[in-house]
Amino acid sequence: MSGSRPPLRDDLALMDGYHSPQLDVPVRLNTNEAPEPPPDGFTEALAAALEGIAWNRYPDRSASALRAAIAAAEGEGLPVGIDADQVVVANGSNEVLQTLCLTYGGPGRTAVTFEPTYALHSHIARIAGTRVHSGARAEDFTLDLGEVERVLMSQRPAITFVCSPNNPTGGAESPETIRAVLAMVEEVGGLLVVDEAYGQFSAHSALELLDDDRPLVVTRTFSKTWSAAALRLGHAIGPRWLGEDTSGVLLPYHLDAVKQVAGRIALRFAAEMRERVAHLTEERGRVATALEGLEVDSWPSEANYILFRPRAVEGAELWQRLVDRGVLVRNCASWPGLEGCLRVTIGNPGENTAFLGALAASLA
Repeated sequence: MSGSRPPLRDDLALMDGYHSPQLDVPVRLNTNEAPEPPPDGFTEALAAALEGIAWNRYPDRSASALRAAIAAAEGEGLPVGIDADQVVVANGSNEVLQTLCLTYGGPGRTAVTFEPTYALHSHIARIAGTRVHSGARAEDFTLDLGEVERVLMSQRPAITFVCSPNNPTGGAESPETIRAVLAMVEEVGGLLVVDEAYGQFSAHSALELLDDDRPLVVTRTFSKTWSAAALRLGHAIGPRWLGEDTSGVLLPYHLDAVKQVAGRIALRFAAEMRERVAHLTEERGRVATALEGLEVDSWPSEANYILFRPRAVEGAELWQRLVDRGVLVRNCASWPGLEGCLRVTIGNPGENTAFLGALAASLA
């Protein structure tokens, strides 16, 4: 028998994977994680709940209790609430995106992104066999509605991705812009996916536009504001037909019992989450103000990170100098239009102070 290695799919062989360095340094500010673990009560409640899991049985296939809890939490404050049948859950928001691409994309269909933006929108779409066409953002990295119209009317995509706040640039789109893009998406018969992984840090949300007659889906994650990146839990909220459409794509029992229980428990700590978001927003302001006094250019952010570019040193060189001083940030040079740019996650006050000190020394 031959021990030869089977060939990859031709299209996958041309793709690079999505990687973010995991280095052992004192201050890690490169993956937009929450700087604090969940409240102590979360761990205690989860440990108690694990005793009630029937380990020999499959989990609830529809994750009905978790979906109901997410609907209640995300619908709070909206003019019209959210029902559980509007919620789809998966193993992180990336699996949510994959599910949407497998459901509405695929061979012969096109997905559209506007660069620079979250790299996995295009990467996951291609893995799902979907052609990707990328338009350009304006100089300030917001959406240019003229460019959006040009791209959508020429490509007539099945899926249009909008990340707001945008990763890695940090800016959020106005409600008026989202409405305008949605109208164009409706005209071409596609689906608008608004990625709000950092939505809790922004003043506006596309959740307010949800309606069964609108082809709009909003994706969110537990990895950021809920301090649960290790949990790998994300969800989509959309029209009531979303669950029916995606049911043929999601694998049976894809969401394990521990994850379902942990997600429900995390949602009990909404007050703590809002308090942490407020503290991070204050720290974001402190870091942004400090950056104005250094030899860097930075962009306004409505997320838990800030994009910046050094003026007198190469971005890759500055990244290494920061690592040498025990601080890890994200090198964004591989994103279109972000040559020389770095992105720093907002950490706790001590981490942010350490970053600013290391940055000042590295620029000296």
